Amino acid sequence: MEVTNTSAQARQNPAQTLSTPPTYWLTRFVLLRLLGALYAVAFLVAINQIVPLIGADGLLPVGLYLKQISAALGSDGAGFLRLPSVFWLEHSDAALLTVAWIGFGLSCVVAAGFANALLLTVLWFLYMSFVHVGQEWYGYGWEIQLLETGFLAIFLCPLLDMRPFPKYAPPMPIIVLFRWLVFRIMLGAGLIKVRGDEVWRNSTALYYHFETQPIPGPLSRWFHFLPRTALKMGVWFNWLAEIVAPLFAFGPRVARHVAGGVMILFQLNIILSGNLSFLNWLTIVPALACLDDGFWARVLPRWLVQKAQAAAANAEESKPMLVTAWVVTALITALSIQPALNIISPGQIMNTSFDPLDLVNTYGAFGSVGRERLNVVFEGTMDEAPSAQATWKPYLYKGLPVLLDKRPPQVAPYQLRLDWQMWFASMASVNEYPWTLNLVWKLLHNDPKTLSLFAGNPFPNKPPRYIRAVLYRYTFAEPNNPQGVWWHRERISLWIPALSATNPQLIDYLKSTGWAP
Repeated sequence: MEVTNTSAQARQNPAQTLSTPPTYWLTRFVLLRLLGALYAVAFLVAINQIVPLIGADGLLPVGLYLKQISAALGSDGAGFLRLPSVFWLEHSDAALLTVAWIGFGLSCVVAAGFANALLLTVLWFLYMSFVHVGQEWYGYGWEIQLLETGFLAIFLCPLLDMRPFPKYAPPMPIIVLFRWLVFRIMLGAGLIKVRGDEVWRNSTALYYHFETQPIPGPLSRWFHFLPRTALKMGVWFNWLAEIVAPLFAFGPRVARHVAGGVMILFQLNIILSGNLSFLNWLTIVPALACLDDGFWARVLPRWLVQKAQAAAANAEESKPMLVTAWVVTALITALSIQPALNIISPGQIMNTSFDPLDLVNTYGAFGSVGRERLNVVFEGTMDEAPSAQATWKPYLYKGLPVLLDKRPPQVAPYQLRLDWQMWFASMASVNEYPWTLNLVWKLLHNDPKTLSLFAGNPFPNKPPRYIRAVLYRYTFAEPNNPQGVWWHRERISLWIPALSATNPQLIDYLKSTGWAP
């Protein structure tokens, strides 16, 4: 990229000199810092939860999964090619935690302002290693979205230079690829809603969403009880951000800035209204590519602007970096054909990868909106008979509602993976979530790793005699109600009947699945 501005000019008017012609030194700086922070959160989740979820004695042991993949594909080598992961080499609990800690440490380096292509490649592959063996715990759209985002970020940086403002400018083809990513994310999410649930088309989706979303946040009830007109306007803003704004991601500068601002504002609004893991923060990352240094020079500290401007004044052209960027662009273009056809297809699918490395994917969320909030609560008793008259104590989730007087917590961008899966499970049967029987078995034995996924252990001294799972319907209580509660609930049915540690059917089932006690 040719640089015409001088240091003297930059000191006089940094906003103007950084924006004529548009440059992306500050954009790269902000984008990589946010990406590093999100990588750190994602690896922190693995540090805290990966062993009880997929460890050797986890709910879905990774060793069993890899054996099944190898058997289906014929060899470990074929399995690696289909699902690349470092855990094909070693998948002990120690290996899982070691990789998670390495990823967390390297992520903090990026978040602190230091990144190069080599470091970002390592982060990308380490996180892909978790996604590819994480089974349903890592089956969310934002997992492959983080991989696609992380892959593009590799090519924003020089190979080795880790300085926040290296001597090479961000390659423009990669900036454009980030815009292509946010275009597909937002438009895909909008079209899946248009084609999906009628409540989106008649603008009533937000009558239900804030109450029925996976994990409500502290402000979710406030949003839920907004006037119906305001909730309808929220849906209209959704259409503006997901259908209209993406069309201007490649537009003229002012239109592109406005489009990027609308998409970012929309994501911030969702962040305030619920706990959707790191999805919304992650979606902001490619939206930042719509904003050039002319924008950032007006909002970032002057000393930071001056550093970026000094780097731009002394920039050098890197032919290998630019050639690599164009090669990546050609690759992404070829891989984008099927995802692009999916977006315009009447049979659009969401959150799907079309290649083993998850380089170009389809996205979308909340194509349909539930009309009621269901929740499965695990309960235990020390009584000899597991009758309705027994004293049943609930296992409290860290995020999902159980107690009626407990305000929903702020969890995101952190993700509680058990809570998320139980939100899905509440809308299905135990047959579709068989690992919940393994969960019951572990609760019957006070397994400390499994109990770490809950907010606490109601039976700290001795395991309960029986565990059951009850399906409830939850609704928000109106603010300032006389009881001072956040929720009302009614019991629907038993989701899992009372089981003991000596139940022969439970033991036989666990043996048949390889989860033998």
